[in-house]
Amino acid sequence: MFHAATPSGQNEQSKQNEHTKPRDAFFDNAKYLAILLVAIGHSWEPLKGDSRVLQGLYLVVYSFHMPAFIIISGYFSRSFDLGPARLKRLLTGVLVPYIVFEIAYSLFSRYGNDDPHQRITLLDPLYLTWFLCALFLWRLTTPIWKLVRHPLPIALGLAMLASCTPDMTDDFDLQRLAQFLPYFVLGLVLKPEHFQWVRRREVRVLSVPLFAGAAVFGWWAVPRMNASWVYHHDSAQEFGAPWWAGPVMTLLMFACSLLLTAGFYSWVPSRRTWFTALGAGTLYGYLLHGFLVKGAGYAGLFHHAWLHRPYGVLLVTGLAATAVTLLCTPPVRRVFRFAIEPDMEWAFRRDAAELARDRGQFEQHVVREKVSA
Repeated sequence: MFHAATPSGQNEQSKQNEHTKPRDAFFDNAKYLAILLVAIGHSWEPLKGDSRVLQGLYLVVYSFHMPAFIIISGYFSRSFDLGPARLKRLLTGVLVPYIVFEIAYSLFSRYGNDDPHQRITLLDPLYLTWFLCALFLWRLTTPIWKLVRHPLPIALGLAMLASCTPDMTDDFDLQRLAQFLPYFVLGLVLKPEHFQWVRRREVRVLSVPLFAGAAVFGWWAVPRMNASWVYHHDSAQEFGAPWWAGPVMTLLMFACSLLLTAGFYSWVPSRRTWFTALGAGTLYGYLLHGFLVKGAGYAGLFHHAWLHRPYGVLLVTGLAATAVTLLCTPPVRRVFRFAIEPDMEWAFRRDAAELARDRGQFEQHVVREKVSA
């Protein structure tokens, strides 16, 4: 989740603040732990069919891991405007990786899964690339959300409307973009004190029965609820439910996701830990771990019966956590920086202010040289 996974919102912090103030360890820790849950959730997907317990835990994790990531992405998008510098970062840090990985995942599916019918198109995000597509469009609308008086109710209204609109186009995964929009807008309106509030000891204590209750509810809901609701990519009618179920479920899931996200944040360390530095590389872990999970699926590795037993699930969980951790490390980031954080200054015209600043620095340098001579 999301720069992305940030899945992209996560690296915006470093790009904006690298020369002004140190990074906040809490947010880097939260991003790393959230991406850990994303990878674990993806690794559970091919195994969950045989276990009601695992299906219940999967529902719980999917109820909050992307909202937790998206809220942080929104929070670090608060200063976004349509200025040249931020538009450049949006293009190089979000749009270009989306194009690169959308093509890469399409080719991987076509040849790795022997699927000649797999199209290569930028209109239909494949697998986890939807988040980059959504983040690009969400950020472009940020000035609007900063302008209107009640942004969160408006975003919730749009999500509720989308949830009962089966004719909404599948282009750019707009259904999921609209249904996850409130979390991004919530991040835009949050202030530092809100994150401090959820990190209080009382919230941490209350989160224990909250997650225990959520696990029990997830187990209960497995045979009674369509798990696809947590993906937010379809309308109520597409689930065979009445239209009004969409808005109702949107509100209920928003409330549940916020409670679980608050509980998750309450346990995120505020101090620097061994994984704090990895928080700056979560977009790498997000975009790259999908090749490992999909590759294992294409190779039929998840078909082994013993992997569907508790010790097999634990092994897969540990491998997923280890893999995504390694993918966030500096050596991996150096190798894949060309695709995820490309240096594309050659592609942009320099604006007048930048040229004037460089000219002034050059003139000062010439004057110093003359004086020293």
